Amino acid sequence: MANVPGARGTARPAPHHPQPATGEGPVILTGANVVMPTGTVGGGQVVVEGTRIAGATPENAHLIDVTGHWLVPGFVDIHNHGGGGASFTSGTVDEVLKGIHTHRLHGTTTLVASTVTGDMDFLAQRAGLLSELAEQGEIAGIHFEGPFISPCRKGAHSEELLRDPDPADVRKLIDAARGKAKMVTLATELPGGIDSVRLLAEHDVIAAIGHTDATYEQTVEAIEAGATVATHLFNAMPALGHRAPGPIAALLEDERITVELINDGTHLHPASLQLAFHHAGAARVAFITDAMDAAGFGDGRYMLGPLEVEVADGVARLVEGGSIAGSTLTLDRAFKRAVTLDGLSVEDTVAALCANPARLLGMYDTVGSLEPGKDADLVLLDADFGLKGVMRRGEWVVDPQLG
Repeated sequence: MANVPGARGTARPAPHHPQPATGEGPVILTGANVVMPTGTVGGGQVVVEGTRIAGATPENAHLIDVTGHWLVPGFVDIHNHGGGGASFTSGTVDEVLKGIHTHRLHGTTTLVASTVTGDMDFLAQRAGLLSELAEQGEIAGIHFEGPFISPCRKGAHSEELLRDPDPADVRKLIDAARGKAKMVTLATELPGGIDSVRLLAEHDVIAAIGHTDATYEQTVEAIEAGATVATHLFNAMPALGHRAPGPIAALLEDERITVELINDGTHLHPASLQLAFHHAGAARVAFITDAMDAAGFGDGRYMLGPLEVEVADGVARLVEGGSIAGSTLTLDRAFKRAVTLDGLSVEDTVAALCANPARLLGMYDTVGSLEPGKDADLVLLDADFGLKGVMRRGEWVVDPQLG
C-alpha cells in the first residue's frame, strides 16, 4: 500500500530510540490497577528486570508510582497491513520498520505483518523480506490475505490477481516464508480449499476462513479440515440468514474458531460486536486492526496494490466502487472504544487484545499477560483508558515521564 506522492499526511516521523526502563537496574511500577489472567489487582505492582517481568522484588529497584493508572499487557495484532504511511506489502525494509514502530507507539508490541493479494512471485519475494524481519524479532510472522479468496467477496483486493487455493501455490508461499508464515486467509469453498487447509494444518500454519462466499455446510467442512480463525468476522462474507446461515453461524458456534473483530466503529455495528462476544465468548475473540498505510498517519490518497484508496475522516475506501479498504485503526483506540463505548469489561478486552491472539500464535509463554518470566511488554493507560506509556522488552517505546 504505497503512499501516493502529494498525499496529505506524508511527513516522516522523527526516528525514535527506545529508552531503557530501568536505568542501571530493575524497576517497580507500583500502585496501578494491574490486569492479570486471574483478574485485576488494585494497587498492584509489576517488577521489570532487564527484558523480563520478574517474580521477586529485587534490592535497589527504582520505584515508579503509577497510582490511578491501568497496567495491561502489550497488545498483540495478528492482522495488520501497515501504518505510518508504510505498507507491509510493498514497502522497503526501512518503511516496514516505520510501520511497525508506528503501531508500537500505540501499544502493539507483537505484530504479524499481513500482505494483500498480488502476483505469486511478488508475494514470495515479500515473504523473503518479511521473514528476515521476523528472524530479527521485529515481527511475529507473516499473514497472507489473498490471493486465495473469492471474487464474490474480494473487498479491496484486485480481482485479476485472485486465484484458487491450489495446495502447490499455498506451499510456495509457506516455503518462501522460511518457517515464519503464521496465517493464510482462504475462501475454503474454492477448488483446492479443503486440501489447502489440511496442508496448512500439517505445517502448523493457521488456516483462516475469510473473503468467502461459503455456505454453512462448506464452512463446517473447512473447520473439520483444520481451519481455526475467522478473518474479520462479518466483513467480506455472506450475512447471517435465517434459512441460509452461511459462514457466520458456523464460525461463531464452533469452539475451535477464534474470530477476528475490527472494532473501529466502521466495520461493525456495536450490536454485531456484542453478538460475537455473546456467542463466541471472550476467550475466542481477537481484536485486530486490519490497518493500512494511513494508520497513525493521516487522510489522503494511497495505493492498495493496483487499487487507489481515499482515506477521509480516518475511513479508507476504494476510489472506484467505495468498498472499505482496511482500516486506520490502532489497538489503543480499539481498547478504549471497547471499554468506554461497547461496555466490555477491561478483563475481556485485555483477553481479546493480548492473551487470545498470543495463544493463537503459540506465543503465550512469552507474551500476552503480565506474568513473571514473560517479556516485559506492557501498556500504561490513564484512568480514562488513554495511552500513557508503552514498554517493549524492558524499554520504553513511549516514556510516560513518571518519577
